[in-house]
Amino acid sequence: MAFIRKRGNSYYLVHSVRKKGQVHQLHLARLGARPRISEDVIEGVKSKHPFVRVDWQGLKQKASRDLVEPFANDSQYVRGLLTAVRDLHFDIADLPLPALELTRDPELVTQMISGLKLLRSTLDVKLHQIRKGKTLTLRN
Repeated sequence: MAFIRKRGNSYYLVHSVRKKGQVHQLHLARLGARPRISEDVIEGVKSKHPFVRVDWQGLKQKASRDLVEPFANDSQYVRGLLTAVRDLHFDIADLPLPALELTRDPELVTQMISGLKLLRSTLDVKLHQIRKGKTLTLRN
């Protein structure tokens, strides 16, 4: 059965197999700094390892419990997230929209617009939580 393992600063989806009496871990997917089980991960594992049994619901539940760990134990994770937010801000600000409209892949443009709308919605929710004082206490 597949399970999530943390090694260094990253999480991995692995599966133990026996070869000639020895237990070896089969690397199924790299989940990154936070153990997210996305549809892309599921499809990738299913296509590369069709015979490995995976309890996707159980793994998703475990991953959601482990998501709190980086925040609770390591302010470095939050610093890294802040850096990623700043980088994304600059990348979006520098995005030349006329060039995006000229792309030959209309599906890519649609996905970009959907992604930006989703990002805006997520930011609105988080900012609303902060304004209501549910998740953050600002200190002067």
